[in-house]
Amino acid sequence: MSFRYATTAFAAALVLSVGIGAAHGVERVVIDQDGSGPGGSNIRSMMTLIQSRKVQVEGIAMVTGNAWVHAETQHTLRMLEYLGRRDIPVYEGAVYPLVRSKAETLANQAFYGQVAWLGAWGGDGSDPKAYPDDPNATPDMVEGAPKIEPARKAAAQFLIDAVHAHPGEVTVYAAGPLTNLAIAQRLDPSFAETAKQLVFMGGSISPVTDDPEFTTTPNHEFNVWFDPEAAHAVLTADWRQITVTPIDISLQSRYTDAMHAQITQADSPAANYLSAFDTERYYMWDEIAAVAWLHPDLVTESRRLYLDADMSHGPSYGNTLAWTEDTKPEHHGPLATVQMTLDRKAFDTRFIELMQAPTPQAKKPLDNDGQPVAAD
Repeated sequence: MSFRYATTAFAAALVLSVGIGAAHGVERVVIDQDGSGPGGSNIRSMMTLIQSRKVQVEGIAMVTGNAWVHAETQHTLRMLEYLGRRDIPVYEGAVYPLVRSKAETLANQAFYGQVAWLGAWGGDGSDPKAYPDDPNATPDMVEGAPKIEPARKAAAQFLIDAVHAHPGEVTVYAAGPLTNLAIAQRLDPSFAETAKQLVFMGGSISPVTDDPEFTTTPNHEFNVWFDPEAAHAVLTADWRQITVTPIDISLQSRYTDAMHAQITQADSPAANYLSAFDTERYYMWDEIAAVAWLHPDLVTESRRLYLDADMSHGPSYGNTLAWTEDTKPEHHGPLATVQMTLDRKAFDTRFIELMQAPTPQAKKPLDNDGQPVAAD
């Protein structure tokens, strides 16, 4: 039976699992994320969407990227416990990229040079013990192990079910490698066109920076690089709309000590979680994609480009490919709105406000023993 027409059962199942539809004026979103943690850009971006009263998060799909999918799931579940949002289901997804392998990647470094960030396959290479080879290894849970468990459905199937339950209404927010989305698109060719839009943190066009990682490899970006074949499948699918947050705009942000101190003055579940566990001070890659979707006016300049991933398995394997209307190849995907310039001050203000605010629809968070504690 075609996925295009077999939507009734999907809709019924999803309503039972996540409740009655979003209220008028509230945007439905599914999150696809490589949720390494605790804290850090991956977790903070999910918190951004959960903290917004403009959003109903239908569920979270996890994918291996910065860490293995199992470890990411544990950190994400624990974050949901701290926020009092144990009702948001979490689905485990792809453990490995479609084609790229760790063995090939490490071997190629001997010919093409070191990769700045290997994600689950070794991070930046400075602490191999922090990145075990076993994808099912239990992570070091400084925030305490979660008491809730992931939902018993594959992430790709969840994504398909979610967009078909509410055709044309569900935004797909993707801020990790695109493996889950590629699998969903291959399982159901109508997946992309049934969603409202794709919001993707990934790719690199022409960043202006003195950061050596991007001055030497300006078209390299981890989410596209880690699974180029998935990026190709997703970026050339029939989306109604694609908005992309590339390296170019991401480098205009920082999560600073001053921002952290301002957030943690508040006594809210999100602020208390960040106060206790967030030690990452770096670019706000994923948060920009989330906050700018909520507040498009934060982006002061964008470009309209056709995007793809280099799949040549040479030194540029996984690089971002981009074309204008005049230079596009014969076979291409839809035009994407590629964000280039950020109103940094306004962005910081919006993000701080979200983290300081009470968590919408929150139940009492759980302490380290899994017992409810008082919430603001």
